[in-house]
Amino acid sequence: MFENQPKGLYALALANTGERFGYYTMIAVFALFLRANFGLDAGKAGLIYSSFLMLVYFLPVIGGVLADLFGYGRMVTTGILVMFLGYVALSVPLGGDNVALWAMMGALLLISVGTGLFKGNLQVMVGNLYDDPRYSDRRDAAFSIFYMAINIGAMFAPTAAVKIMEWAQTSLGVSEADSYHFAFGVACLSLIVSIAIFYAFRSTFRHTEVSSRSKKNDDKQATAADLPAGDTTRRVVALILVFIVVIFFWMAFHQNGLTLTFFANEFTVKSTSGLQSMAFDVWNLVMGIIIVYAAFSVWESKTAKRRNISLAVIVAAVAVLVARYFSLPASTAIDAPIFQQFNPCFVVALTPVSMAVFGWLARKGKEPSAPRKIALGMLVAAAAYLIMVLGSMGLPTPNEQAAAGTAALVSPNWLISTYLVLTFGELLLSPMGISFVTKVAPPKLKGLMMGGWFASTAIGNFLVSVGGYLWGDLPLWQVWSVFIGVCLVSAAFMFIMMRRLEKVAR
Repeated sequence: MFENQPKGLYALALANTGERFGYYTMIAVFALFLRANFGLDAGKAGLIYSSFLMLVYFLPVIGGVLADLFGYGRMVTTGILVMFLGYVALSVPLGGDNVALWAMMGALLLISVGTGLFKGNLQVMVGNLYDDPRYSDRRDAAFSIFYMAINIGAMFAPTAAVKIMEWAQTSLGVSEADSYHFAFGVACLSLIVSIAIFYAFRSTFRHTEVSSRSKKNDDKQATAADLPAGDTTRRVVALILVFIVVIFFWMAFHQNGLTLTFFANEFTVKSTSGLQSMAFDVWNLVMGIIIVYAAFSVWESKTAKRRNISLAVIVAAVAVLVARYFSLPASTAIDAPIFQQFNPCFVVALTPVSMAVFGWLARKGKEPSAPRKIALGMLVAAAAYLIMVLGSMGLPTPNEQAAAGTAALVSPNWLISTYLVLTFGELLLSPMGISFVTKVAPPKLKGLMMGGWFASTAIGNFLVSVGGYLWGDLPLWQVWSVFIGVCLVSAAFMFIMMRRLEKVAR
């Protein structure tokens, strides 16, 4: 999995981990912040939340165009600086009036612009590492590793947000509304770490920073980078078809920060105990991940020494978990944002599993193509929301629950199970989709096509707001059924177009 990869992959992945940690620390509490600080209803909070997500993922289109002209490295550096200014502005508590609301909008715009310059172009640089024939057959594995690194940052983000807010309230005596700004301040620090990593290890990936258009090559070299017009058109059309489908995946997936968080806040028990409570401490999850990776190391070990070391790591991690179990408190509080740690945790834990499965299928000549994996990912996402349908049966509508003044609360396992299944869908769709874009995109349009991937994500993120508007008078099972429907229709469309997509992917 990690062997024979270029060093630049790990440098770029770690730089992205720092930036994503800050972003997901903010996003873990952002929807709740909008309601607590400004008194917004679910629909208005959802509109602001989804509009921000849309900009975050749409502006890489512009960032990609600029990078194709001026180089990827310049845009990545500029993006980090602009993001930093946005997070600084968001960290300042200004109250809950209209002035504070518009100031927040300005901060969100800066974060969106900076992310647009940073996110897509960093991923293009990862793809450029694998234009080297020595590494070309490791492209899909590389993006799985890169995606895993993103989620390492995201895994710790909810805990960071909750803990820094608790500290601000108990130690500094700030109000709940003002404590959110401390969580936003964490993002400022994470960006400093990110830019430090980027420049410290720049020598390992500097050759990937220059785009084909910005290179001062002679006409012969430039012509060699071009594709026949018909081939270019087929590739672009195939990518657009994939972009259309992933819109609806992200519409469903990013309910994690909106309706799924509302469900955690309003319909899920507020405390737990015993073995179940261990899932809500991120360090217990880390021990579980260590066990998974050590188990794979035992399986792949070529020497007795390495195998014994891996077994010792497993024993040590299990011992830590046993010790932590016997020191559990009588009850563990469950904060709604903490549920967002499960998806990235599952991504990190399951990445080697998915790579092993697909590696085994590849050796047998049966590995699904990237387009087929994307279609399967849509079916899995539909299955995830079926779990929410089952878990919501018999519950009142959100408005009925609020009016009654009593709480009908369910087990946290419904949400945890949903996040687990959604993660399987994500691993089938997201890293494979990004890899597909870097492989199929015409050389002179790499930045633009990666921007197209993010534009489709942006549209899907804007449609996340649909969940906010559905949240209120509708029975919950009907809310989740909407997302089941769009995922099934998208999967059907993908299978219909499969032959055309697989032809281009060869």
